[in-house]
Amino acid sequence: MAKRLIPLFNRILVEKIVPPSKTNSGILLPEKTSKLNSGKVVAVGPGIRDRDGKLIPVHVKEGETVLLPEYGGTEVKLGDKGYHLYREDDILGTLHD
Repeated sequence: MAKRLIPLFNRILVEKIVPPSKTNSGILLPEKTSKLNSGKVVAVGPGIRDRDGKLIPVHVKEGETVLLPEYGGTEVKLGDKGYHLYREDDILGTLHD
């Protein structure tokens, strides 16, 4: 049985997107290619409560691609996969095609 992490409060579980190191035809790509620090949202918490007790929901949704800060987040390992846990405030934006 696989474990599933459901974040608390306004936290977001992200699987970082690693750019390919070579093309489909086998050509190696240099490390210094332009890459965004991005990830796919795997799970989101329910949100946080304001001073009056009103729930403020998280704005990103599962499945969205988000732009991540260069540093930060908490690394989490579930099974053989690595994820990162961020607060909603740390997410820089969402990426759309």
